[in-house]
Amino acid sequence: MNLDQLSSEQLEAAANMLKAIAHPMRIAILSYLEGEQSLTVTEIHEKLGIEQSTTSHHLGILKDKGVLTSKRVGKNTYYTLKHNNLSHIVDCVSKCTDYTEK
Repeated sequence: MNLDQLSSEQLEAAANMLKAIAHPMRIAILSYLEGEQSLTVTEIHEKLGIEQSTTSHHLGILKDKGVLTSKRVGKNTYYTLKHNNLSHIVDCVSKCTDYTEK
C-alpha cells in the first residue's frame, strides 16, 4: 500500500500509535505480547521490574492509542496486541539498532 492510498485519518491514527509506542518500557511491553501472547498487568510488571501503577499507566496509553486490547477475566485483565503486525515494529527497531561498530 502506498502512502497516497491512506486517508489523513489513517495517517493520524498511525502517527498516534507510533508516538504511544515510542518509549522503552512500551517497546518492551510489545515484545512480551508478540505472537498473540496475552498477559495480565501483574505478569507484565513483574517482567519489566517496575511498579504496577507505572505498568498500568503505560498499558493505558497503549490501549488508548489502539495498540493494545484488553479482556477482563475474573479479577484479571489480560492485554494483547490489537494488531499482530505491530510486533513487526519491535523486530524492525531491533534490527535497525543492532549494529556493530567498525
